[in-house]
Amino acid sequence: MNPVVIIGAGPQGLAAAAHLMERGMEPLVLEAGRQPAAAVDEWGHVRLFSPWPELIDGASRRLLEGTGWSAPDQGYPTGAQWVSEYLEPLAAALGDRVRYSARVVGVGRKGRDLSVDSGREDQPFTVHIETPNGEERVEARAVIDASGTWSTPNPAGADGLPAVGERDAATGGILTYRIPEADSRYAGRHTVVIGNGHSAATTIANLARVARRDPTTRITWVLRRGQVGDTFGGGQADELPERGALGQRAKRAVESGLVQLATGFRTERIDLVDGSVIVSAEDGRRLDRADHVVVLTGFRPDHTFLSEVRLDLDVRLQAPPRVATEVDPNIHSCGSVAATGAADLAHPEPEFYIVGAKSYGRAPTFLTLTGFEQVRSVVAQLAGDEEAAQRVELELPDTGVCGGAGLFDEPEQGGGCCTPAAQPITLEPAPAGR
Repeated sequence: MNPVVIIGAGPQGLAAAAHLMERGMEPLVLEAGRQPAAAVDEWGHVRLFSPWPELIDGASRRLLEGTGWSAPDQGYPTGAQWVSEYLEPLAAALGDRVRYSARVVGVGRKGRDLSVDSGREDQPFTVHIETPNGEERVEARAVIDASGTWSTPNPAGADGLPAVGERDAATGGILTYRIPEADSRYAGRHTVVIGNGHSAATTIANLARVARRDPTTRITWVLRRGQVGDTFGGGQADELPERGALGQRAKRAVESGLVQLATGFRTERIDLVDGSVIVSAEDGRRLDRADHVVVLTGFRPDHTFLSEVRLDLDVRLQAPPRVATEVDPNIHSCGSVAATGAADLAHPEPEFYIVGAKSYGRAPTFLTLTGFEQVRSVVAQLAGDEEAAQRVELELPDTGVCGGAGLFDEPEQGGGCCTPAAQPITLEPAPAGR
């Protein structure tokens, strides 16, 4: 029988493989990188705000314990520690079921393009991959896309497109879309940080340490929204203490004067000027010349290789509609996001699922625990165990914040998500808490 193909050997992809094996099905994990969790490895210097017990999937734990592995149970690992102490051993336990340097470039149905109905469900999936040895086509009984969003960060431009000059600044190395290692390169320089999530708060807190050591260091934090709102998180009300503490560290950096805020600033241009850059807003404001620009405005899903798969996606968030109603920042950022399972993740293409951060589309609300629950449910559905697929085995931690992240300038209106009947939504953009 054809395997279940999993796209991506990150935390959710490897967990899906472990669940499939536990239920007697054969997984094949296709990873574009040259190692497991290649995306996590790129932000290995960042410490997660989820503790170890919330970063290990149940079926994966059981598989690893059979090899003599012992789970770390205390502390908050960095991305590099997550990889070396858990994800690499998990990939090793899966053995040759994981293939590296195998980039998926297309998914379809054998002999049927997107427009063909007749006999479609009876045909296996065809997964087209590029490898160092050329192109291949693999047949699959089902496909789980766990490829994430790390390779497609949102641009600085407030209209969702790169600002004028942004590509040149990125090519020249002045602009990055990754959380930087706050070292001597930033001391005595001016850095502009654009973004409003936990990745931005992490960067602000790290750069503030540099500024404390070298007072000539300048930091400007650009927020598109007109009000600070819940930028600093829920503090002590956050049920993930390290997530709450992260926002408070960023808040102290602002209150101490180490960081200057630019609110209501919607980036239009990033001009290179004699080895530095000038960032300009749509309303004509211009920031002082900067030596570095860090763009942390979230991520978006890449569906280009799924053009022959029948998808049902929300037009705003590019997430399945039932997921989008839970996480849409235009409506609210209140209350614990409900766990999502196979029924929420289903598409018109039977036995095709998108899981992990990519399932949330452009919404900045994903937690690793969410992904583990997703793959548990999806694999149960593929195994024909509908009772387990429908069962909810996860309650997500509250953030302690309340407010619509998509409101920008408008004050909170009565009757919205912050009324007593509502509860706050969990926010965790990748990668800081993944």
